[in-house]
Parts: sequence; C-alpha cells; structure tokens
Amino acid sequence: MSRSRLNIFLEREHARRLDELAATRGVSKSSIVAAALASFLSPDNADRREAAVARRLDRLTRQFERLERDQTILTETLALHIRHYLSITTPLPEAHVAAARAQGRARFEQFIEQLARHLQRGTRVRQAIEERVPDESVFAEPGQEDDTCADPS
Repeated sequence: MSRSRLNIFLEREHARRLDELAATRGVSKSSIVAAALASFLSPDNADRREAAVARRLDRLTRQFERLERDQTILTETLALHIRHYLSITTPLPEAHVAAARAQGRARFEQFIEQLARHLQRGTRVRQAIEERVPDESVFAEPGQEDDTCADPS
C-alpha cells in the first residue's frame, strides 16, 4: 500500500488531545488521523448526518405537535369559559355595579396571586387536566362537541 506524506497545522489543543489519545491507546498519531479522515470521507458519514438530522426533525415535529395540542386545549378552554359566562351572567341593576366592580377587582387580584404561585412552583393547570382526562377524550370527534355549557335557548 502506497502512502503519501502530508504536513498539516493543528490548533495547540487539538495537537495535545491527539498526543494524549495516541499515548492512551498505544497507537501512532498517523493511524488516528488516518482513521478520522477515513470516517469523515466515508459515504456512511453522509448517512449518519442524515439520520441525525432526521432524528432532530422528528423531535421538533413531536414538540410542535405538543404545542399545537396545548394551543387547541387553551382555545377550547377559553371558548367554553366565554360561552358559559355569557350564558349565565345576567345584567346588573345600576345600584349594584360599583359593588360588582370592586368584587371583580378583588377576584382578579386573587387570580393573579394564584397564577404567580403556580408559576413559581412550576405546577401547571394543564398537567392537572391531563392527569384527570384521558388523552382520547381531550378532543371530541368532529360532530361530537360537548354540550355541557350549551346555550340554554
């Protein structure tokens, strides 16, 4: 087998690590560099890179699907709340508006405090929902909407 002589320049850190590896394994630096170069130039290297990219894309796809699912849960939750609120809330007499606003401000402050506690503890309401509701029933099939908060009319 004919071999070619090649002079190369390495970063000091790379040269130090190459020296350590050669000493540890008891092989020549040339054989380590030749093996690394063969691996780099190998057609399998492209396959490995493609497989790594495919794994990363699969992971990103799963993350995106979770985000999409969470967004759908959030949208459905908000829509159900709004529908429920609009269907049960009656207009207030003028004499009770100021008291209702004061109570609303107090309730909102409680809500903000509870939200802050949840965020500080790292607990998520979504996790509690997922623990209570099996995955299959989170989303109703088209045409099978939940009518628990249906318009009373």
